[in-house]
Amino acid sequence: MKHYSAAISLIRRLDLLGISQDVVRSDNYTFNIAINCFCNLKRVDFGFSLLGKIMKLGYEPNILTFTTLIRGLCIDGELALAVRFFDEIVKKGFQPNLITYGTLINGLCKIGETRTAILFLKDMEQVGSCHPGIVVYNTLIVSLCKDKKVDEAFKIFSDMIEKGVTPNVVTYTSLIQGVCNLGQWKEVKRLLSEMASRNVSPNVKIFSILVDKLCKEGMITEAEKVLELMLQRGVEPNVVTYNTLMNGYCMQGKVAEAGRVLDLMASQGCQPDVISYSILINGYSKSKRIEEALSCFRGIYQKGLIPDKFTYTTLMGGLCHVGRPLDALVFVDEMKAHGLVIDLVTYSTLLHGLCKSQHIDEALSLFKMIECSGLHADVMLYNILIDGLCKAGKVDSAKELFLGLPARGLQPNIYVYTTMIHGFCKEGRLKEATELFKKIEENGCVPNNYTYNVMLQGFLENDETAKAIELLQVMVDGGFSAICCKKNLLVNLLSDDRLDRSLKEVLQKCLGRSSRNGTLCNKEQRLFEQARLSIERPT
Repeated sequence: MKHYSAAISLIRRLDLLGISQDVVRSDNYTFNIAINCFCNLKRVDFGFSLLGKIMKLGYEPNILTFTTLIRGLCIDGELALAVRFFDEIVKKGFQPNLITYGTLINGLCKIGETRTAILFLKDMEQVGSCHPGIVVYNTLIVSLCKDKKVDEAFKIFSDMIEKGVTPNVVTYTSLIQGVCNLGQWKEVKRLLSEMASRNVSPNVKIFSILVDKLCKEGMITEAEKVLELMLQRGVEPNVVTYNTLMNGYCMQGKVAEAGRVLDLMASQGCQPDVISYSILINGYSKSKRIEEALSCFRGIYQKGLIPDKFTYTTLMGGLCHVGRPLDALVFVDEMKAHGLVIDLVTYSTLLHGLCKSQHIDEALSLFKMIECSGLHADVMLYNILIDGLCKAGKVDSAKELFLGLPARGLQPNIYVYTTMIHGFCKEGRLKEATELFKKIEENGCVPNNYTYNVMLQGFLENDETAKAIELLQVMVDGGFSAICCKKNLLVNLLSDDRLDRSLKEVLQKCLGRSSRNGTLCNKEQRLFEQARLSIERPT
């Protein structure tokens, strides 16, 4: 047990009794302990104060004292001060040891200052009296691989081997993780072969990395083979390994296979956790097998586990996905009863489900609940409700909500603008849509391809062909495509004589993809072919 506060309290009692001065003359170790306690309590400032006090008492600090203070500065995230302090003690003639260098290098790597850490490695090598060991090299290799600087990690790896430092399983784990992230499977195989030649056995973490990356690449059969290899070699897969494989199957819609892995996990003596069941619930939900998802959810309690926030959100998302948002809403009270704090992700899932199913009154009630909960609704949450109101024909209510965003400290982004413009267009309120469209750039946003297509579709659906042609020209000049617009509207526009030849050619290219993909209906295809022939016919 690390009772740092109790240790400091005891040392202070010694000081009050007048014992500390005798201790400092006979046992410097006691003050190093006190400084270490302060550092672990994130009060390195007290550690420096104590250093000043004991130096006045005649205590000569050693490298252990300085290393402890450097570690305290690193814990507090004061790396610049740690480096400066390191330089100061070197100037005063103190020789840093392996732990001093290792502490500073580790601290620098944790904040992403790997290049500076490498300079300290080179300093160690040049000094000669302090040779870097496997821990220092591994610290750098791990950090470089996390930063996706795998080539630099291999350079450190090569230097390490040249200096006679033998790589261990931690070294290979980091390198394999790095090359897996880059999809370099040949390099993975080479490293595994090299491990075998050096008699370094892959551990559960390496196997789990391989399973994870294979699943993400869609190579689920190969991932299953890795699991089989683990069992053959006597390396016991952990819950992370099994969960990763389960998730891989669910990503491919193979929920039954994921369930088989869950059973295998239990048969191998590895207890499934809440994440295991959440993965399965997610798989059932995405496959719209909601009753099985509910059954799996109830099974969590039977196993003596407690669903977490992710589990509830996944299940509620599944219920919303099959048009049962009111059933999902019931779980809000259950979450609160279990002491779970509901965040914006969960609320967003519910709000989207309610709006999508046209339960607008319930959506508005939920939104009020969110505001009363103390959570600050973000602009995307407002966008969900604005979209729901527009689709329910309550455009004026949506407009009121939209105009009230600045008063709530929120600025509409391009998604909110596009949603509101779409709402106006659907109601035939083109004047308001056009005015809002013009304000986008004035308010610091930039229209995207979807925004232009929504406006273009609004013009076409409301027989504003001249304005549609004008906007289409702006889109073409800006490098935007009309591919998101309804195909029948574009086919009709293609046949309009007012459209000049260059714009017709642009539209033809857009619709040509749809024609080749077979996404045009017979009538649209026929009109497209007629228009194409008229364009290609020489004038």
